[in-house]
Amino acid sequence: MKIGIVGCAGRMGRMLTALALETAGAELAGGTEAPGNAFLGQDMAVLAAAEPSGILVGDDTRVLFAAADAVIDFTIPAATVEHAKIAADTGTALVVGTTGLNDDDMAQLTDAGKKTAIVQAGNMSLGVNLLMGLVEQVAGALGDDYDIEVVEMHHKHKIDAPSGTALMLGKAAAEGRDIDHAAQAVMSREGQTGARPQGAIGYATLRGGDVIGDHSVIFAGPGERIELTHKATDRRLFAQGAMHATLWTEGRPPGLYSMRHVLGLD
Repeated sequence: MKIGIVGCAGRMGRMLTALALETAGAELAGGTEAPGNAFLGQDMAVLAAAEPSGILVGDDTRVLFAAADAVIDFTIPAATVEHAKIAADTGTALVVGTTGLNDDDMAQLTDAGKKTAIVQAGNMSLGVNLLMGLVEQVAGALGDDYDIEVVEMHHKHKIDAPSGTALMLGKAAAEGRDIDHAAQAVMSREGQTGARPQGAIGYATLRGGDVIGDHSVIFAGPGERIELTHKATDRRLFAQGAMHATLWTEGRPPGLYSMRHVLGLD
């Protein structure tokens, strides 16, 4: 597959470039950055600490999509929505690891998925997606006398909170308990908040240092707690998951897919 990478000069973009160059069945089609970016015109492979490829960082995303079978996107929500529209126009598969997508963003990805295959996940790790399934099962098995809290920690440079993964886990708990996540989610607490509402799904966000990503879902009941935890120790696992999802899109019909589809868990 010919694979393109938007945001290719960033930390994740460079990892994806390296993987595209070394993965069997993958061919690097190109990459883009925003106009004015300092890395425009530089060799993508060199940026990824590989041998020169002659493939230079560009700024025309539509040209990239037209040249690629699939494009991987770990950028920002506004850019991802525009990329989804281009993917729909060109029929190019799109794999989205961007976090911070809101309901309107997801609606636009769903619309684009009517014309091409799109895989979207707030976290592309195999372990996290297995954790989601466990959270859903535990939430369904326990009554609402077990309070649900989602705790996450990331490095100090992360710009969105709670993390996309934390929201995925909270929504998995809500699905397992058959409740409306939006109505039950408590994103923060401060001051005299009163007693904890029955059935709420609470979130706590920690930021600091260089933590790649720690997530825990706590079921706190009478006399006991059940804690399900995932800790990422190597950022490369997210790139590997995205590459796996990208190869999976080959020959897939249009639709908005998740990593659970990719891994055969859904």
